[in-house]
Amino acid sequence: MLASCASGSSSGSSGRIKNSSYVIGGIQYVPYLVDEARYYDEVGVASWYGPDRWLFGGSEITANGEYVNSSSVSAAHKLLPLPCKVEVTNLRNGRRVVLRVNDRGPYINGRLLDVSSRAAEKLGFKPDGLTDVRVRVLRVGD
Repeated sequence: MLASCASGSSSGSSGRIKNSSYVIGGIQYVPYLVDEARYYDEVGVASWYGPDRWLFGGSEITANGEYVNSSSVSAAHKLLPLPCKVEVTNLRNGRRVVLRVNDRGPYINGRLLDVSSRAAEKLGFKPDGLTDVRVRVLRVGD
């Protein structure tokens, strides 16, 4: 797993990148530096969120300051810089989708990624709630 010892926001060629450290539930998270994130490739468990599954007390604003849109194909990750594009592969059925990571989470132990309701449909795991995925960064920034 990649590790980072620096934090803050930096400007890339595509605009502002958010990678400042933050604390949730008494745990400090230090997102990856842009150069580290470009090589991110990890396998783990994905879950999904939607209007009936908001995890942050009903908040409709992402950590990147955007309105939540569960009909878009987007995702939340604890440590990737915001925003970034990732390719997500459902390892149970082989389906792939490119998602825009614009939020933080999931904060449930053992989960790597939260995807929007629409992304879960495209990946074919919405009825199950969870699936094994591979997440690979394609681009940091918009």
